[in-house]
Amino acid sequence: MTDTKKKLAITELALRDGHQSLLATRMRLDDMLPICDKLDAIGYWSIEAWGGATFDTCLRYLKEDPWLRLRELSKALPNTPIQMLLRGQNLLGYRHYADDVVKKFVDMAAANGVDVFRIFDAMNDLRNVRTSVNQVKANGKHAEGTICYTTSPVHTLQYLVDLGKGFEDMGCDTLAIKDMAGLLTPYATRELISALKQHITIPLHLHSHATAGVAEMVQWEAVHAGCDIIDTAISPLAGGTSHPPTEAMVAAFASTEYDTGLNLIALQDIAAYFKEVRKKYARFESDSTGVDTRVFVNQIPGGMISNLANQLRDQGELDKMDAVLDEIPRVRKDFGYPPLVTPTSQIVGTQSVLNVLSGKKYKVITNETRDYLKGLYGRALGTINTEVRHIAIGDEEPVDIRPADLLMPEMDALTREIGDKANAVEDVLSYALFPTISMEFFDERASGEFKPEPLDTPVDTHATPEVIAAPSLAPTEFNIVVHGEQYHIKIEGSGHKSEDIRPFYVKVDNVLEEITVESLTEVVPTSDGNIDAKKASKDSRRPKAISDSHVTTPMPGRIVAINVAIGDSVEAGATVLTVEAMKMENQVHAPVSGTISAINVAVGDTVNPDECLIVID
Repeated sequence: MTDTKKKLAITELALRDGHQSLLATRMRLDDMLPICDKLDAIGYWSIEAWGGATFDTCLRYLKEDPWLRLRELSKALPNTPIQMLLRGQNLLGYRHYADDVVKKFVDMAAANGVDVFRIFDAMNDLRNVRTSVNQVKANGKHAEGTICYTTSPVHTLQYLVDLGKGFEDMGCDTLAIKDMAGLLTPYATRELISALKQHITIPLHLHSHATAGVAEMVQWEAVHAGCDIIDTAISPLAGGTSHPPTEAMVAAFASTEYDTGLNLIALQDIAAYFKEVRKKYARFESDSTGVDTRVFVNQIPGGMISNLANQLRDQGELDKMDAVLDEIPRVRKDFGYPPLVTPTSQIVGTQSVLNVLSGKKYKVITNETRDYLKGLYGRALGTINTEVRHIAIGDEEPVDIRPADLLMPEMDALTREIGDKANAVEDVLSYALFPTISMEFFDERASGEFKPEPLDTPVDTHATPEVIAAPSLAPTEFNIVVHGEQYHIKIEGSGHKSEDIRPFYVKVDNVLEEITVESLTEVVPTSDGNIDAKKASKDSRRPKAISDSHVTTPMPGRIVAINVAIGDSVEAGATVLTVEAMKMENQVHAPVSGTISAINVAVGDTVNPDECLIVID
């Protein structure tokens, strides 16, 4: 170990965590490539541009091939290492994958352009990162072991130091402290970095979110305590649930022994570009753009807050956000205090949402919650609530071995399953991570007609929780004349859509009125990119659920599996459907025993809680 000072290195997060935290990961490749030459000239230690939620979002919403994105960015950034965020045995999905899938994924990520692999496990279970670390090293790439920083009665300083030593002993090239929720304080940072520096020799890399308002001070203390690399985001994508601004931190350390050597004027030029780009994504703006010290209690990471807000808004339940944030610490305690980072943040966050929306704790439990409480994500540091575990898995014994040791090799079976829809091994890996949305993507690719999520219907994020702004393509303020009388009309917003009926909030001569609009047409995209309106068929709507024998979903989502057929006999409590909501799979159970007499859905359908999906007689 040496005390020699050296210039501070910077990792830029604009192409991944910056927009994941503030814009629900929606930035498109077309908005990244034009600025890459200027990014590449800065002299960053690395640019984080792949991994995390980007892979899922590319397929699900943007209709971009994530592998193509990686290759294009690699070509556009020839002088700067591309960094990705890899979830160990989870890769970029929400379950553990067999070792052969993990190895092949690392091989292909390296071949397509990833230079630095930041590898973490949501449980800080070293058993779950060893395979990916070893494979990164086998590819001659940079392996960065990662501590998921959290606070709880069981997460002590000695535990974190031992964890860091474990990563170094594994052969990692650097050690990252991933403060995904922005929980570090300046004092705790100096204490942690100083302790790690006393026991490990590899460089330290700090990643901290700005949510609580202290991240710049945290980075200042970290660097003075011996941290070698910090993560920042260019200023238009900084702050809020994102990160400290790159330009500010470069200026803060300028003319000191830690001077980054980066050109502030060049960075400001890049900032001007992203300032304009951000405007395109107004629809996805996070509501959490300022300081929120509640993170010290709920511990929700930056990217999860913005996604959680978008998902609740889509369900018309944004007013429940505070209740969900209050529920999260209680669920986390029940689960043994896991760090809240993907996928545990989604598991705990989604379960908290279900507890709030269903009105009863653990009335509805996701598949991922069951797997977590069974031990299939790894070993919790704290004690799991035995009553909650019993609700989830009954008398089944939880596992205590490395979860992947229970998995047989998967690549051959996955390759057979996807068949001729795969153009390359990368497609098989996409299918492994996200089977349903990958198959939809491959079908659209084969047809030559991708249908990405539109950008041109922005949401007014300053409206009250129930109010969402009207589409920007329609006029929102105008005069009308009725029987010779002129009225000034201003549309203030609209409420959550239920079927084809929606309340609108309209000022008539400055008096606010609520009107209800029922659509008699449906909008259909045409092949030339225009839209066509046709009369909606009332008969095509699903019937309302009005009987105890009608199967409904506990929350809006999409059907990913139908487990029964007409004529099947089922017992009350049997799984009849699986609905994906908030990226988690929720089993829907038969409310009564009987025979399936009607199925009103198909795989891929979007469903709502008031609809009758299946009838049991």
